[in-house]
Amino acid sequence: MELIPQELLKTLPKLYETQDENDPLCHIKLFTPDANFTWYVIEVSIDENLCYGYVKGLENELGYFSLDEIADIRGSLGLKVEIDSLFKPTLLSKIRSNTDV
Repeated sequence: MELIPQELLKTLPKLYETQDENDPLCHIKLFTPDANFTWYVIEVSIDENLCYGYVKGLENELGYFSLDEIADIRGSLGLKVEIDSLFKPTLLSKIRSNTDV
């Protein structure tokens, strides 16, 4: 299963491209429909299937996460992680300040 289409991954900033930005864009939102976890993708390494972004879960933090590992996650009802097809790229500061993004 491809969590994020390859065509979309190719358009994202590569790892470390936004490291000097104070308020980078979050380009993709992944979420568990039956649990309380959301991943916002800022940068990606296509070769390693690794992302850098903001994670809302037990704690909220910036960090690296594996798309392969996220694809294997299931929520309490057994549902897979999904991509939010309605999500529009949003500044990190807005996501940090708004729990409904």
